[in-house]
Amino acid sequence: MSRNLILGGLLSALVVLAALTSFLWTPYDHAAMNIPAKLQTPGAAHWFGTDHFGRDMFSMIMVGARTSIAVALLAVGIGMGLGVPLGLAAAARRGTWADEVIMRGNDLVFAFPSLVIAILITAVFGPGAVNAIIAIGIFNIPVFARVTRGAALSLWERDFILAARVAGKGAARISAEHILPNVANLLIVQGTIQFSLGILAEAGLSYVGLGAQPPTPSWGRMLADAQTMVSFAPHMALIPGVAIILTVLGLNLMGDGMRDWLDPRLRGRGG
Repeated sequence: MSRNLILGGLLSALVVLAALTSFLWTPYDHAAMNIPAKLQTPGAAHWFGTDHFGRDMFSMIMVGARTSIAVALLAVGIGMGLGVPLGLAAAARRGTWADEVIMRGNDLVFAFPSLVIAILITAVFGPGAVNAIIAIGIFNIPVFARVTRGAALSLWERDFILAARVAGKGAARISAEHILPNVANLLIVQGTIQFSLGILAEAGLSYVGLGAQPPTPSWGRMLADAQTMVSFAPHMALIPGVAIILTVLGLNLMGDGMRDWLDPRLRGRGG
């Protein structure tokens, strides 16, 4: 097992543990304001200091972790749940009008980044975590569709697929029973990568006010609140920034390690 997988797994597990613990315990109420204690630097009373409203930042980081994880996880679920079947269908109908429609639809979605999609959605339904999930999820659909189609196309030329066709199996059954299990490893790795990108996207949307709304803590909005106070309260920006960096780094390392671990050709490289 590679060092990347171990280190990435530990960092990711730490974030997940903080998120799960926040359901049962936080040092302070994350929404409780204490103006006399505002802008305190990290210390014994407040491990990560306090913000401009006197809220405990350690508690906010813990609750913000579950916000980021929930948004990214659901968005990846949407992308994978819709993108994988589309990719399998496109590969099974290679060269037909169905393949062309699916892939050109993917190109259309790729033309609009998740932030633009979020702006369009919030213009109609208003800002919020649910709309952020939808926006990021829509952007993930063509990613999984392309990855699935690309991996499946090579498999359709293999002898075991030909044998399945000779046995009378249809395209849908072959895709479910033979293609999908053989591309699952690749999809797991891609899901880990998209999960890390989902964390970044959620932070970016919250930074511009399109993500989770107060009083729900969000790492991106914590950064937005800190942008005018960096000179005299740098911990307000440093702590959520480090949380985002470590989370994304952990997920990327874990994805890289999983790729090496799941691919027999790379398993012997070490490192």
